[in-house]
Amino acid sequence: MNETNSIPSVETGEPQPGPWRCIFTDAIRYWERGRVGYNLILAAVVIGWLVLTWPHFRPAFTWPSLAALLVLAVFANVCYCAAYFTDVAMQLSSFRDMWRRRRWVLWLTGTLFAILLTNYWIADEIYCFVH
Repeated sequence: MNETNSIPSVETGEPQPGPWRCIFTDAIRYWERGRVGYNLILAAVVIGWLVLTWPHFRPAFTWPSLAALLVLAVFANVCYCAAYFTDVAMQLSSFRDMWRRRRWVLWLTGTLFAILLTNYWIADEIYCFVH
């Protein structure tokens, strides 16, 4: 099976992954491992709000509100995927080696921004409307 982005191996003649495939594989391996921590941190923020302000949030536990929470969780994960654009672009540049050592900064910045948005959304859009 000969792929269009494959390069034949000198030793075996078998197709080897091309540069694009290696870059995408590396990006997926890195960012999908980070997604677990990202989701755990955002879940901890939401659970923290619920635990610390429980009596106030009790009326908010309805099926429609849980559906909205699911939609917001999906939206947070779609936003997480934006990191792929930066990662692939940087891996295609001459800064690839330096980028691969320091891309945790992008993960940390994005996660902190997601925490900020999560707190804003809960405090401004949900907390004040729950009676």
